[in-house]
Amino acid sequence: MNEHRYILEPYNGMKSRYHCPACNHKKKTFSLYIDTETGEHIHPTVGRCDRESNCGYHYTPKQYFQDNKIDTPRTFISRKKIKSQHKPVSFIPIEIFKASLQEYESNHFVQFLIDLFSEEVTSELISRYFIATSKHWSGSTVFWQIDTKGKIRTGKIMLYSSSTGKRIKEPFNHITWAHSLLKRPDFELEQCLFGEHLLNDKSKPIAIVESEKTAIIASVYLPQFIWLAVGSLTNLNAKKCSVLNGRIVTLFPDLNGFEKWSEKANELSKIAIFNVSDLLERKASEEERRQGLDLADYLIKFDYRDFVFKKSTIEKPQILHSQINFIQPQHVSLAEDPKPKNWNQEINVLESFFENIQVPNEKIKLDKCSTIIDVSKFIDSHFSVIKANNGKRAFLPHLNRLQELKKILIINLN
Repeated sequence: MNEHRYILEPYNGMKSRYHCPACNHKKKTFSLYIDTETGEHIHPTVGRCDRESNCGYHYTPKQYFQDNKIDTPRTFISRKKIKSQHKPVSFIPIEIFKASLQEYESNHFVQFLIDLFSEEVTSELISRYFIATSKHWSGSTVFWQIDTKGKIRTGKIMLYSSSTGKRIKEPFNHITWAHSLLKRPDFELEQCLFGEHLLNDKSKPIAIVESEKTAIIASVYLPQFIWLAVGSLTNLNAKKCSVLNGRIVTLFPDLNGFEKWSEKANELSKIAIFNVSDLLERKASEEERRQGLDLADYLIKFDYRDFVFKKSTIEKPQILHSQINFIQPQHVSLAEDPKPKNWNQEINVLESFFENIQVPNEKIKLDKCSTIIDVSKFIDSHFSVIKANNGKRAFLPHLNRLQELKKILIINLN
């Protein structure tokens, strides 16, 4: 979605209002701008005085960046992080995390999921992603960022409509962060991928979207992927993706984000095999493009039961740190696989072919949706996946991609 990254801090009583640096009125009349990607204030002077008729002070993020010769917001954030490199990363206390895992009957987003799927499927999603409830706004949701060690980096708090599943943006954009609400000036934030705690499953490829909501919904429709979210279009970076080393990753940008994420895929190709889906770009109408729809907006047009997925089993996340492994995710099986037929013959033929050719160094366009950046790494990782999941239909696309690559290379050789 096309949204402002910098907004005035949402009202949360007088603790979210400050003394104006211009008029210094005895009452707190000053609203600070926050960065919605971090929940942090930009600077104590960047904000607007509510006494517009008497004071009129309004110092915007753009003016601040220009006045301080900060070329882009990204430069500003990186400078801030450089300044505090020596500090250890902070984590959310486990007591706060535990207290949020309740009151789902009042959680608007959870109620939307129940209407979209069912109570059973929603229960599995809560267990998988640790969807939580916040009291900050009535009915609001917490999307916890839990790293591969089970440490809780922060939680994004947002308010949704229980009927439409859309974010509530009036009279203000309802978004804030758990670490901001702690009011700890020494909190050293280092975000991770939403869903990162699921990465101990090495058998599945990765899918990355912008929003946490989209990752959760897509995991029901397309369970052959591990679905993760970066939080926004600009939040896809090498630091967050370092945990994806050697994995196969498909990026699903929101509409109008394809070009930017294609550039990012090239930048990140040393970490993992990145493919970028242009499905939305090809299918979107002008109105849908204007609205900046995402993958979830398309998926929810269909009944998830009409999707052909043979097996979707949610396993207990075994990589979680002992501080949170008290939660026992249940198991759900939407349909059982018949006894799989193995692909030994196909694998042997492909291995023989790739062992006896010179693998090209240049990029190869595999199909309309994806381009292979590193062909050698692509081949190795795909063989790894199909051997580990020999005969399982959910992983047939990996075998098919290798076969398609073989055809392309044969044509090029001739």
